[in-house]
Amino acid sequence: MRPRWLTSSLAAILAFTLGSVSCGDRSNTIVVGSKNFTEQAMIGELIAQHLEAQTHLRVERRFYLSGSYICQQALLAGRIDLYVEYTGTALAAILKEPLPGDSGSSSRAAVLDQVREDYARKFHLEVEPSLGFNNTFAIVVRGEDARAFGLKSLSQLDAQAPHWRAGFGYEFMERADGFPGLAKTYGLHFASTPRIMDLGLLYRALLDHQVDVVAGNSTDGLLSARDLTILEDDKHYFPPYDAVPVVRPEALRAHPEVQRALAQLSGKISDREMQQMNYAVDGQHQDIAEVAHNFLHTKGLD
Repeated sequence: MRPRWLTSSLAAILAFTLGSVSCGDRSNTIVVGSKNFTEQAMIGELIAQHLEAQTHLRVERRFYLSGSYICQQALLAGRIDLYVEYTGTALAAILKEPLPGDSGSSSRAAVLDQVREDYARKFHLEVEPSLGFNNTFAIVVRGEDARAFGLKSLSQLDAQAPHWRAGFGYEFMERADGFPGLAKTYGLHFASTPRIMDLGLLYRALLDHQVDVVAGNSTDGLLSARDLTILEDDKHYFPPYDAVPVVRPEALRAHPEVQRALAQLSGKISDREMQQMNYAVDGQHQDIAEVAHNFLHTKGLD
């Protein structure tokens, strides 16, 4: 059960967020939203630029709208027209459906089909084809520790866990597809209760030896630039997390060119390409708009 203070806080954030969005004439405008981390703003900007290039519509950007709950409610209220969600998050956090038992490639299409059908039936929202990359949770340790203890998979982590400290984001600690199920699946018992940390501080804390294990995301930019190791999810606990645009059908009926433009982005972004774009922003401090423009140009989509 969600604590009363958290429910009140979420309601206040939602009221502030939705109230801050213009309710004026949007007949020739598409509003693109995003959650509040680099990859989401990156993908939101990429979609916004592509819509501007491929349609005659005005595109408003409403980025950093907190997490999935706020974006979903903003979409249902008509305050934004689309944002990118991840299929595993949609399944576990929005639809509250049981997790699949296997997250192999054969299940990615099945999970996407289930999310698409349930979103249409329950919310009257359209889920577009995947952008191409699968941003799954990543349990990460320092490379030096992985080599010292021969760690390659999560099944091997149980021997070290009693001596190690973990650091996780709040959502990972609470979500159905997060830490409680992971700990049960792999029999993990850490030296102390995992520290709840801001997502932007996880890798710094790991590299500074403040914690020994963190839960990041597989497309995080710093993973390609630091001596860090992702432990294989060898029991396939995590579902697939394909990035998919979720769109109000009213917007698509009014502007069918939006769906055509989104279709041009289908399958165009690989896991590696998303990781590189994230690193360009987080590691090299490049401007998000510039990174998005360069990617679209490289793909011939500008």
